[in-house]
Amino acid sequence: MDSTARIMDSTARIIEKRDLTDVTKLFVVHAPLVAYNAGPGQFVILRVAETGERIPISIADFSRAAGTITIVVQAVGRTSALVCALREGDTFLDFAGPLGLVVPLPEQGHTVLIGGGFGAGALFPLARALRSRGVQVSSIVGARTRDLLICADMLASESDKAHVCTDDGSLGHHGVVTALLEELMDAGAGFTGCFAVGPVPMMRAVAQTTRRRDLPAMVSLDPLMVDGTGMCGGCRVTVGGKSLFACVDGPFFDAHQVDFGELGARLTTYREQETAACQLPGPRG
Repeated sequence: MDSTARIMDSTARIIEKRDLTDVTKLFVVHAPLVAYNAGPGQFVILRVAETGERIPISIADFSRAAGTITIVVQAVGRTSALVCALREGDTFLDFAGPLGLVVPLPEQGHTVLIGGGFGAGALFPLARALRSRGVQVSSIVGARTRDLLICADMLASESDKAHVCTDDGSLGHHGVVTALLEELMDAGAGFTGCFAVGPVPMMRAVAQTTRRRDLPAMVSLDPLMVDGTGMCGGCRVTVGGKSLFACVDGPFFDAHQVDFGELGARLTTYREQETAACQLPGPRG
C-alpha cells in the first residue's frame, strides 16, 4: 500500500457524532478513499465553507473495511467551532488526506503513549499498530479535570496497562502526566520508548522528563500546523538544528531534538487574527 497517496474526498459524510465534552466532539466520517491509504500518526485537512479556512485534524481512527475516518475536534477557534456544529448526515466541503508521514513505530519493547487534553484522540491508531506487532503498550491519559478527559476507554482497549490522571485529582492519579510517568519508571515499568500528543507545554515537559531519564521519545507537532501541505511555512520548526515543517516532515519528531522555545513563539504568530475571527457571528447550534 502506498502510504504517500493523497486523496481529496469531497463527498465525506458524517455518519456518527458523539459529544466527548461540552467543547470536544468525535466524528466518524465516511471517506473510503482517505481511509484506504491512512496510517498511524497521519492527519486530514478539512474545510467547512467555501470562504472558510482549511484546518488540519489528526486521525483518531480509521477503518479500511468500513471506509471511515474518525476525528476528534475541540472548539477552540471559529473554524473548529463550525466543525463541531455539524450534524450527522452533513458533509465536509473538503476532506483531504491522509497527510503527513506515518509515524515510525518500534517492533519490540514496551512503549508508553501519553495523551494530554484532546491530543489523546490521536494515540489510538498508534496503540493498535503497536499491539499488532507484539509491542507491550502502556497509556497515560491526562486532563485538567475528569470532565475534560477524553478517549481514555478507547485507548485502554489497545493498552496492556492504562492510566488516567487529572490535575485536580477528580479521577485517577492526582497530578500531571509527567509525574505519573516518573512514578511508573521508578516502579520498574521498563519503558523502551515514548510517544506524546497534546498541548505544547505538556509535550515540552515530556521531552524534558524523558531526556533526563534517557528514554527515547517522539512528540506530535500538529498544534503548530496551519496549511498542512508545506506551502505556507507557518509550521516551520527547528529539529536537531535543521529547519523542518511540522506538516510534511512530521507531524512526529524526536522530542529531544525539538526547539520548543521557537515552537512556542510560533504558536502566537496568528493570535491577533484568531481573536478577530472568534468575534465574528458564531455557527449554528
